[in-house]
Order: sequence, then C-alpha cells, then structure tokens
Amino acid sequence: MAQHSSTPYPLVIVGSGPAGVSAARAYVDAGGPGPVLMLTSDVDHPYERPPLSKELLRGTAEPEPTVLDELPGAVELRRGVTVTRADLGARTLWAAEEPIRFERLILALGARPVPLPDVEAGAEVHLLRSFADARRLVTSAGHARSAVVVGSGFIGCEAAASLALRGVGTTLVTPDEVPQQERLGREAGERIAQWLVGAGVELRTGVRVSGVRAPRTVHLDDGATLAPDLILAAVGVEPGGGWLADSELTVHEGRIVADEHLQAAPGVWVAGDVARAHHAVAGRPVPVEHWGDALSMGEVAGHNAAHTEVGAPDGAGQASAQAHEATAEADTLRAWETVPGFWSTIGEHTLKHCAWGDGHEQARMVERTGGFTVWYTDAEDRVVGVLTYNADEFYERGRELVAAGTPWAEVRG
Repeated sequence: MAQHSSTPYPLVIVGSGPAGVSAARAYVDAGGPGPVLMLTSDVDHPYERPPLSKELLRGTAEPEPTVLDELPGAVELRRGVTVTRADLGARTLWAAEEPIRFERLILALGARPVPLPDVEAGAEVHLLRSFADARRLVTSAGHARSAVVVGSGFIGCEAAASLALRGVGTTLVTPDEVPQQERLGREAGERIAQWLVGAGVELRTGVRVSGVRAPRTVHLDDGATLAPDLILAAVGVEPGGGWLADSELTVHEGRIVADEHLQAAPGVWVAGDVARAHHAVAGRPVPVEHWGDALSMGEVAGHNAAHTEVGAPDGAGQASAQAHEATAEADTLRAWETVPGFWSTIGEHTLKHCAWGDGHEQARMVERTGGFTVWYTDAEDRVVGVLTYNADEFYERGRELVAAGTPWAEVRG
C-alpha cells in the first residue's frame, strides 16, 4: 500500500538493478524499518542483465526478462518513474512534480550506454542496456541477415558472438588492434579475437566509425562503407548520476563520491555503477561497472542504512540532515572490501576477471591444457589483477592475491 505523501519513507531506493535489489534485501534482512520505496525508470520488474547480450540475443532463451528473486514484502516498487531532482537537506526527491520524502536514501542509478557520435537523424542504431533495448534488438536480429557491432568491450564482444552464432553475418568494428588490449593485454586480446572469428565474426580492427547515415549506413575512417541490416553501438557507458550534479552530493565525472561504508552524505548511500567509493582494501576510490560488484555494494549499502538511526526530515529543510542522524557503533557497519570482478561469456568461452581496474604494468600469460591464466602486476611487481579461462582455481586464488598485493616473485615461486 502506498504511503501518504506527507509521511516520509524510512528508506527510498532509486534504481531496480542488482545494486538496488541487493540493497533492499540487505536492508530488510538487517531489520531496517519499513516500508521501503523503490523507484525505477525501467518498465519491467527487476531482471538479470547478463543474459541480454548472450542467451537472449543468441536466440537460445525466450525474449522475456529473467526475473530476479522477488523483492521483500516490505518493498513497494514503482516502475516507469524518473526522478529529476533532490533536496537532501529537506530529504525530498521529485518524480515529475510529485515530492517523495525519505529518512534514508540509497542511490543505485546504474549507467546508460554512450551513444555513437555523428549519427544522422533517423538512422537506426541500437543500444543495449535495458530489457526494452534487448526487445528491440532481438526483433531486429530476427529479420537481419547482416549486422555491424561497434566497440570491442565485453558487451560488444558478447553481442557480436551471439549475433553470429544465431546466423547473422556480423562485423565488429573497433579502433583497437585486438579486443580489450588496454584492459587485458595483447595476448588475451588475441585469444578473444580468435574466439570471435571462430564464431563467425568478421573483425575490422584499428578503424573508427566516422559517421552513420540513415537508415543504416556506416562510414569508417579508412574509407570503407558498410550497409548492414542492424547496427549495435557498444562503445561504453556513463554513470546515471547527472541529475545530481547540482545537489549537495560530491559528484566526480558523473559518479557520486562515497566513503568505504558507501555513505555519500548523512542518510544517503550509493551502490553500483554510479558510485565512486573508497575501497577499504585498495585504500583509494575504485569505480566499477559490473553485475557482481553492484550486488556486493548493494549488500553493504543496505546493511549500513539499516544500522543507521535517522530522524524525520525537517519539512522546511532548514535543519541539516546530519543534525537528525546518529550512526550506529562502527563495528555494526560494513566496509566495501570485495575485490571487483566479473565473468564474460563470448560465444562458448567464459572468462573470469578480477582486478582493481586502474591498469597494470605487465601481463603474464600462463598456459595450461585447454585454458590459461593471465597475471597482472603493477610498477612494483605486485599482483593487481587476474584473468582466467578454464582455470577456476586460479581465479579464486587470484582474488586473494590481489587483495593482499602479493609480489609476483611469491606467486611465481
């Protein structure tokens, strides 16, 4: 049942992705007072996003969302709602012109795809982030004989392989010499390239899209022109916190700055792609953009919100939120300390990667029968990341070594 508009919700969560859903569960499990209101611009019930670029696009799963486990009964979900502004001093959000008052707020805003530049009005270029995007893309793929995927990040590689495996003649265009070269190193990128070619993808590397003309003509900077039935842009994402740029929060390059408890301001926590949070183990801010990290951050934010006592917001907004807040004892709060990581399935091949995400000095590939491990080290030759293929034991070990900052000499020995 909806709460009366003049009564503040004990907790409002903005976002229904993995971070928002995880936060809601953790908050309720920790005994946080309800009811909880979840606001999302998505029109679908919370669902899993990883299948969108894989099983769904490949055609091996029905074009229906893979629904996440049901939200706790204390959570009221409002779909198709866009929050446009906030007054954190008055603890009030606005969805259109409706004020929504809260005692606690968790911002799990996710990210949105970056559009291609220089796209002519009327040109048909797909993006892939939401299930609504996936519906349109799958419908187009069902009628397409050819496709161009722009971008060789994980979404681009997954989607290109999936389209090719469903029988669509697919070309992947990337400015990189091999996919994921900067993040994963040349040797790993070459393996990904082999997998893509094996799935039937044509690679156009070292070239950029100079423009897209209606309805579906792609111009490359090497002078080539492609005219596919389908175009998918997968050139990255940007965090969804733009509407908070003028709020009381500190925002850095679209991400909301938070401490190791994921608190961004009194009574306000963040989780997932939109967070620039201080990592308790890394000792510095670590931006992340992956499903598993959003889940773990949501758990931390929800737990800490439940263990923080707050007062009712001042309707006039004169008293600061901090004057109303009394934080629980430090030992009841959780710090964000999980090493970031994710899995990616490209055709029939699943990679597992964990790393701090701010680069490496050296990548060392260790082969094994049917698989490999790549160890990443920094300027001081400490382990800062690991990538595995058919080597799960090294993935688990690697996460521990990254967390400990283990010298490579000890790993090699």
